[in-house]
Amino acid sequence: MARAFLIVIDSVGIGGAPDADQFFNGTLPDTGANTLGHIAAAVDLEVPAMDALGLGAAVKLASGTAAAGLDAVPTGAWGAATEVSRGKDTPSGHWELAGVPVPWDWHTFPDTDPAFPPELTAQICAAAGTEGILGNRHASGTVVIEQEGAAHLKTGWPICYTSADSVLQIAAHEEAFGLERLLKLCKDIAPILHDMKVGRVIARPFTGDVGHFKRTAHRKDFAIATPAPTICDYVHDAGRKVYAVGKIGDIFSMRGIDDLRKGRDVDLMRHINDLVEEAEDRSFVFANLVEFDSEYGHRRDPAGYAGHLAWFDHELAALLPKMRSGDLLIVSADHGNDPTWSGTDHTRERVPVLVHGIGSKALGHLSFTDVAASIAEHLDVPYAGQGKSFL
Repeated sequence: MARAFLIVIDSVGIGGAPDADQFFNGTLPDTGANTLGHIAAAVDLEVPAMDALGLGAAVKLASGTAAAGLDAVPTGAWGAATEVSRGKDTPSGHWELAGVPVPWDWHTFPDTDPAFPPELTAQICAAAGTEGILGNRHASGTVVIEQEGAAHLKTGWPICYTSADSVLQIAAHEEAFGLERLLKLCKDIAPILHDMKVGRVIARPFTGDVGHFKRTAHRKDFAIATPAPTICDYVHDAGRKVYAVGKIGDIFSMRGIDDLRKGRDVDLMRHINDLVEEAEDRSFVFANLVEFDSEYGHRRDPAGYAGHLAWFDHELAALLPKMRSGDLLIVSADHGNDPTWSGTDHTRERVPVLVHGIGSKALGHLSFTDVAASIAEHLDVPYAGQGKSFL
């Protein structure tokens, strides 16, 4: 039995990116950002399962500084991966872990009011059938919905906003605007944004009344297609089954994916547990747990982030004994989002690579693409992507 499981815990960076000085939160460079290290310094961080795999050792390797309380002698294989793509965003990190660094610079919108050029605003209005849009600035999703929700209900105009990432997000009320209408709007304008090299158009539906708005689980990302085959394509083309858990289907536009399972993080862990029981020999399970980033990183909540890490660690500890002989499980991340840092955006960091199934081994400094190469070798599938196997 040889199966591969890759769990990306979104935004769990470990500091030390050599080019962090070239990435910014506002006017502050990301030099010194360290999501795991700073959370551990701010609050008690209880992650014994990941620490046993080598998390504390990976933080020290990446950043040169030990994380408080993470001092276990590793029993798994561990390393620290460095990204080469010119972004600190979800598509860049996931694509590169899957073997495809981003070959272009992403287009981002300026932190001005308005943020979007008039011609793009006009195209959104035409697709939505409205006379205008709301927002049109850099904003936190929950904040902009509270600020613009009443006007949205009155006018029917969609709430459009962005961030330092290469993204256009559109929020609309599921009943008043219509969920299907929102999804169609995002789908219709996505090619325009993709031609601009904007990575994602994200539908952000919400419900409720003024003062009590709440985003729903019907979010959908419309991502630009990868410029080359990913590990998903290689496994799929070899006749093996590829399971996507969480946002993976959206991030890879369902290319090379056979089975998609979505939900909140607690649901996603149940899906992963189910797939440990159900997934076929030589199959690949690719999962993303997003609430570290969306609920705690962007909201600059170190205690909440630590609590979610502890929850995942408990789930991981229960999952590991269920793995079959020959299974490979890798826990990694796509970028950082230091909740102690200035601003609300992602931070440029190295990420951990924690491996169960190949014994105790120091993997050293890795490339993101080494993850894909290693999965390909483990599953014995032809692979022409980038990276070098650490197996």
